[in-house]
Amino acid sequence: MDQSVAIQETLEGEENCTITVNCDVLFNGVTESRLLGLVESAQEHAIFIYTHRRMAITADDVSLEDIIPISLDFAVVEVSSPEELVIVGADTRVRINYKDEELELRLPFGSHSRLFLSEVNKAWSDVCRSPSEVPKFEWIKKYEKAPRSQEAVKQALAPLAATPSNHNQDQKTADKSSDKKGALEKEKSSNIDTQKSKLHSSQESREDRDDLVRSSSHTTSNKAQILAMPQFGLRDNLIKCELLKNEDSYTYLEHFSFFLGTYNVNGQVPKESLHPWLSCNLNPPDIYCVGFQELDLSKEAFFFSDTPKELEWTKAVSDGLHPDAKYALVKLVRLVGIMLIFYVKKEHAEFISDVEAETVGTGIMGRMGNKGAVSIRFRFHNSDICVVNSHLAAHVEEYERRNQDYKDICSRLQFRQLDLTQPPLTIMKHNVILWIGDLNYRIGDLDVDSVKELISKKDFETLHNYDQLKRQIDEEAVFVGFEEGGIDFQPTYKYDTGSDKWDTSEKCRVPAWCDRILWRGKNIQQQHYQSHMALKTSDHKPVSSLLIIGIKRINAEAYKKTFEEIVRNIDKMENECIPSVTLSKREFHFKDVKYMQHQAETLTLLNDGQVPCQFEFIQKPNEATYCKPWLTANPPKGFIAQGGSVNIELEVFVNRSTAPDLNCGKQQIEDILVLHLERGKDYFISVTGNYIPSCYGTSIYSLCHLREPIQDMSPETLRELADVSGNENAATTEKPLDIPKELWMMVDHLFRNAVKQEDIFQQPGLRSEFGEIRDCLDTGMPDSLPGSNHSVAEALLLFLDALPEPVVPCSFYQQCLECCSNASQCEKVVSTLPQCHKNVFNYLAAFLRELLKNSASNRLDVGILATIFASLLLRSPKKQDLAEKRKTQEFFQHFLTQGSS
Repeated sequence: MDQSVAIQETLEGEENCTITVNCDVLFNGVTESRLLGLVESAQEHAIFIYTHRRMAITADDVSLEDIIPISLDFAVVEVSSPEELVIVGADTRVRINYKDEELELRLPFGSHSRLFLSEVNKAWSDVCRSPSEVPKFEWIKKYEKAPRSQEAVKQALAPLAATPSNHNQDQKTADKSSDKKGALEKEKSSNIDTQKSKLHSSQESREDRDDLVRSSSHTTSNKAQILAMPQFGLRDNLIKCELLKNEDSYTYLEHFSFFLGTYNVNGQVPKESLHPWLSCNLNPPDIYCVGFQELDLSKEAFFFSDTPKELEWTKAVSDGLHPDAKYALVKLVRLVGIMLIFYVKKEHAEFISDVEAETVGTGIMGRMGNKGAVSIRFRFHNSDICVVNSHLAAHVEEYERRNQDYKDICSRLQFRQLDLTQPPLTIMKHNVILWIGDLNYRIGDLDVDSVKELISKKDFETLHNYDQLKRQIDEEAVFVGFEEGGIDFQPTYKYDTGSDKWDTSEKCRVPAWCDRILWRGKNIQQQHYQSHMALKTSDHKPVSSLLIIGIKRINAEAYKKTFEEIVRNIDKMENECIPSVTLSKREFHFKDVKYMQHQAETLTLLNDGQVPCQFEFIQKPNEATYCKPWLTANPPKGFIAQGGSVNIELEVFVNRSTAPDLNCGKQQIEDILVLHLERGKDYFISVTGNYIPSCYGTSIYSLCHLREPIQDMSPETLRELADVSGNENAATTEKPLDIPKELWMMVDHLFRNAVKQEDIFQQPGLRSEFGEIRDCLDTGMPDSLPGSNHSVAEALLLFLDALPEPVVPCSFYQQCLECCSNASQCEKVVSTLPQCHKNVFNYLAAFLRELLKNSASNRLDVGILATIFASLLLRSPKKQDLAEKRKTQEFFQHFLTQGSS
């Protein structure tokens, strides 16, 4: 999650936080976790240092502690000692000097830390290039309540000296070699062991513990890391590409055991040991990947807040690991209630590198994190591995929604590469993919009694034929190329909590194998796949799988020989040839582009030259980006081996930011892409298309003046309405509608069919059904809208989100904030809105009050509706901070309470 949002909410005026990083601050033997933000104002930069919670989401989660201006008195240097040898995978230690102050930091290994340091150095270089223009830093004075001296930092840290460092978001660390102990050990403590000591509430002597990562230079054990080091030039990319092509000549397979576990804990706290689940094997596994779902079911967690249950379940896992080995906690990542923890045997820690974690929410409007996935990718020796823990949509009938969630996760979950010039890595671009979680696929076409009868007979093979996931995989709708072991255990859902009894509640859920483990890749053998009935904390049973995976390791001598041969060949090619490519086509036309409907065409580049080549789409003169905002090229840059080819997806997608100008004809689907070859020529590619206007992205004013469907209107009419939108005094030929007919259609449908719908406005709909709803609204007035109630509800939210001018126009926003605590003043502000906007506001508020009358059925309350709708009805003209968000919710709550006018 981007923590710059939390820092930005603490800033005033024109200051902007450009990048953040978590780190450890080292001072007089004390190590404390801090959040650093690089803040810019009027081309001046400073590093803001914050204390913070485990996951800083809002301004409430951080507290400004110190500010270090980046001036001529500033310096940042990497710290090392003669005793320490640098290895790939180690934390980055730097020392920041400002005048007489000095601060030592330890940044977690990874591309993000390097990017942060790169931006800091860039800011410092800008100061050095213009020494005559001395920065004044007047804007910093307003923050001077924060301590500015090293003594102040010491005082701030002193009360925390006894508390172990909580570097929760990146546990991967590297210590020096095993013979460097004693005093040096005290200065460079292991971040992983510190976390483990906190979880066990006891500290073992650092001198007594085993080292996690042995320091070394690029020897046989870590030669593979050269492939993952940052490369920026064409020559380096050529070498890297050729190494990857020839890796079979210098690698060999070694087998390692991976324990995969998944457990939906139903919002419970740990009540029993996890040892029967996590230590079910005779021999300790080399790697643990443990996933949880529904860690916290509170409403606060639903809206991305922190949760104490993270630490409780992490401690339970740590206590339950196999007792015959010592493990290092490499990484933990969480999205609301979905959590993934990655442990490795200490002796393997030095071979883990390139650790990155990402999350993606697939809840309502694709934003809420109650459903979605968390993922960790890493390199183990010379194999790239991606682990995904997902929680997909619930309910028997929603298998298509689960399919959509899976596809969204695959397309939206991307990892930064170490080489920041390269496009992000997707899940499928890994040697090994391990997918665990509550996938929520159910048993179909059988009633509960028939299912239980088959379970009592242990006829799992017959029952599995009715499993929705098996059917969807057989139809190649999801998990293409993945494997799952045979299921010879009874369904893991749903039980009465605290027992082995099937669900006896009123709903009497049909038992199902919701909790699953799948994999994709070569040289993988499954040793076991089982559930663990002994654990009774949840209404699910945990599941585990032990996989034996062939991991690629480096043969040093073969690697050296291959590397030298590649360099010789590249030297020869560079001196003799220039690159060239053949394009499959140079003109692309996208027909009938619609709002939020993805279209893609494939451009194939064939390297017909005598040398490998590097390509990139570049900006045209006087343009900020290489393409229009509705267009993307994926990948936008890359590398093609000699005689090879690459497919580039040209993707068109119109969203709320691009729809308004396309709807009224001010913009067209037209662009020219410039494809540049390094050391070669440029190629020009034409992209055209026709856009079909939609009510999505059209103003309230325009829609109220359209009595016919928008697609029946001429472009001239739409352009004229857009030009006078918001001007109530503009001459009109007929009386406008009170509210847009499209809005009425959706609200009326929900009023008649969904006021008692469980989880309405909290559970997302199907994207395919949204397209059908949009087409109905844009083309005519059917008797009823297609799709489920959830799809119509989400379509309504998307409609409000796409309005160019929100229901409460931006010019009224400040007034709403100022009067948010006074109900009568709030009503007075609404009464002064433009007539069509006022009508829409009152109409929506009345509808939502009707929903609240049925809260016992639909599980809505004032807080949930205010949180969801306030952000859509009252949009800030600028970036909205946390205080403003709360004020908008307070404002709107006045209109949701009983008795409102």
